Amino acid sequence: MDLSGKKTLRASRRPRIRPRIAWDDLRYILAVANAGSLGSAATVLRVSRTTVLRRVNAFERKHAVRLFERLPTGYTLTAAGEDILATARGFEAAITTLENKLAGQDSRAEGLVRVTTTDTLLASVLPDILAAFKQANPGITLNVTASNEQLNLSRREADVAIRPARQAPEALVGRRICSVAFAVYASVDVAAKDKVSRDLSTQQWIAPDDTLADISVARWLRTSTSASRYAMTVDSLVAMRDLCAAGLGLAALPCYLGDLDGRLARVLPPVPEMATSLWVLSHPQLAQTARIRAFIDYVGPALGRERALIEGSQPGRKRG
Repeated sequence: MDLSGKKTLRASRRPRIRPRIAWDDLRYILAVANAGSLGSAATVLRVSRTTVLRRVNAFERKHAVRLFERLPTGYTLTAAGEDILATARGFEAAITTLENKLAGQDSRAEGLVRVTTTDTLLASVLPDILAAFKQANPGITLNVTASNEQLNLSRREADVAIRPARQAPEALVGRRICSVAFAVYASVDVAAKDKVSRDLSTQQWIAPDDTLADISVARWLRTSTSASRYAMTVDSLVAMRDLCAAGLGLAALPCYLGDLDGRLARVLPPVPEMATSLWVLSHPQLAQTARIRAFIDYVGPALGRERALIEGSQPGRKRG
């Protein structure tokens, strides 16, 4: 009110305060952008698909921006999403560098070691090795992820990778243990009845599905037989082993998996075209951390002692 008693209007507008962006929110956005789907992002983040969907939707509402187009084939970034992702990757790189430096300063062989490996190794040679390591290092806790997806060690999705691969990624350090041989197997009943012909194109096969299209077994099968001969396709070599043992068809398997199974018999020797290498790898900034170094220094030589089995030159201890 002014001196004459008349009311005056004053602007009472306050500047709008933009909501702050939390790094934990960006982790979910990055995971979906990298994976292309909620399910794959959930696997990387080790949470449920519902949690990923809720966090992405909440971020978009909070910041009034649409980051993804929801398509039947997956999630793709919008133009706004591309802009935000470019900045988020910068934050991710800085935070990861800081985390790795802090982790690399740890001089005690204690704490958590996150390991990513394959289901085939966990179904064969790794359990006894991990059990012996734990007995020798009670202060170290292991978190093991069995997945056919390549978790990103540079982004700290895991600390150590134990995996077959033709080559190690340039950004990682570690050791090549040995070659990994693959052979063709049938159930012992099928092999004993002499139902297996040398003509592979006439056989029924248990084959990897499209999620495993890049592994050496899948590549070899594509050149050796027709998809019309596939009795079944599955997303796991361990499942291929079990279906083969049930007599549903032949399966090409790593020798360290097939030779240990008393239900299976080789019908062809190791196939050179499928051979690959076994690696134990970590990020350079973590490799000298006491707990990571202790793990690699133990597991590497222990796997090396299984060289004959892994390279297929000497079938190992039968199980089952």
